[in-house]
Amino acid sequence: MRQRAPVIPLFLGLVALILLGVFGLRTHHAASAGSLASNPNLDPGTSLAKPATDFTLRDQFGRRVSLGSYRGRVVLLAFIDSTCTTVCPLTTSAMRAAQQQLGRASSRVQLLAVNANPAATSVSAVRAYSSAHGMLVDWRFLTGSQAQLRRVWHAYGIAAEITRGQIDHTPALFAIDPRGVERKVYLTQMNFTTVDQLGHVLAREAASLLPGHPRLRSSKSYAPLPLITPGMPVTLRRAGGGSVRLGQQAPRLSLFFATWVDPAAQLARHLEELGRYQALAVRHHLPLLTAIDERTVEASPAALTSFLRALPHPLSYPVAVDPTGQIADGYEVQDEPWLELTSATGQILWYDDPVNAGWPSASALGADVRAALAHAPKTPAGSQALAGSPAPLAALHAQAGQLLGTSGLLARIRGLRGYPIVLNAWASWCTPCRKEFGLFASASRRYGQRVAFLGANTEDSPGDARAFLRQHPVSYPSYQATTAELAPLAAIEGLPTTIFIGPSGKVLYVHTGQYETQGTLDQDIATNALK
Repeated sequence: MRQRAPVIPLFLGLVALILLGVFGLRTHHAASAGSLASNPNLDPGTSLAKPATDFTLRDQFGRRVSLGSYRGRVVLLAFIDSTCTTVCPLTTSAMRAAQQQLGRASSRVQLLAVNANPAATSVSAVRAYSSAHGMLVDWRFLTGSQAQLRRVWHAYGIAAEITRGQIDHTPALFAIDPRGVERKVYLTQMNFTTVDQLGHVLAREAASLLPGHPRLRSSKSYAPLPLITPGMPVTLRRAGGGSVRLGQQAPRLSLFFATWVDPAAQLARHLEELGRYQALAVRHHLPLLTAIDERTVEASPAALTSFLRALPHPLSYPVAVDPTGQIADGYEVQDEPWLELTSATGQILWYDDPVNAGWPSASALGADVRAALAHAPKTPAGSQALAGSPAPLAALHAQAGQLLGTSGLLARIRGLRGYPIVLNAWASWCTPCRKEFGLFASASRRYGQRVAFLGANTEDSPGDARAFLRQHPVSYPSYQATTAELAPLAAIEGLPTTIFIGPSGKVLYVHTGQYETQGTLDQDIATNALK
């Protein structure tokens, strides 16, 4: 049975605020930072001036290592989950990139990681992670008993907990100068395009802390890279030769992956099994599968070639290479591996996270794909499907997919008296929100002549929210709203949250968490909005 997707607590979407609360700091953006300060997916770092707390743990070889033993070197100290397949590999790849940028000066910089997984604390766990990411000898990945690790986490303000079977931790990396003083802290964002940029930021900071300030091997722009979304045609290199074209052609099923997940997720076996889906797709005219390797987080440029050569049989579907992460970020990939179905017009119809939900069989995958296609929009949002709606509801449809300002939501709700309202609180960074968004798109088209649908974009940046709405069309607008602004309606304990309001303006029901099926959402609409 697949694991239910967790509710995303608001503080997990705001880990920067956690760190700022622990240290009582403000972020300082230097005037010379230029585009670094304007890249929302790249943390420019928060300035510190605090002696680094010493500790002693065991490295991936079982040897005792203390932070103090590296006095005289710059230390880049990261907190890494030893089984992580999301943000941690991005941090690890950025550290490797920093090491390469530093060139000879890297001998005066120590890469150090502390295990941030409360469950997988063994030496073998940190050794396996180090080996998979090509870092076995390039850093020291430290671990210890849970009690020892918690003392270190507390000293550095790291939140590390197991929440509904998943590891949540603060993705922090500290730059410590040769005198043992914390100088900067960085928070890695879930963004593939910024891996090399973050590596350059770390290398630049390390060089600034070394005597003589050695020059880096190259310069790098910190400007955001343009994303390649599912609706944009693009040609990628195909592993083994040739090319693969993505974009507005036909519905497509994509598998995003990196070869380092193989030991934990049995990737090789599952990739071969996905050949059964490809055969099923050919027989039943379902979207064909394309696998996409994320080069930015591979242990080496040769990792994919070596991995594919080691397979007992060639794969029956193409494997493309995403060299910069622009595809992964444009397709909103949040984990490795990641299955995603996109429409011919570039809409994201369905996600699946095999690491947490379990790998589907070929038949189950086919059923999921059919269901997603069945609920895909057949007409543009707010078009003839909702023609003839009453004026107050037609006004909502006229604003389909828009992100409205930070005021006016409660007034809009008051203006909709006489109609039942379904208000969905969401954020672009919230994985369960994204997974259920298509269900609301379908429901709003079917019930939008009788029910008022509204969105509340909560604790999100306007730019990210608008980009999300462009890829996920719905027949109603969303308002920017804080949890405080929603408090008169309901206490928002996590995202997503859906609030059902009766025609009299009374809140009838609050659903916290993801709707996993169309049927469960439709049932709540029938019970609370269509009485």
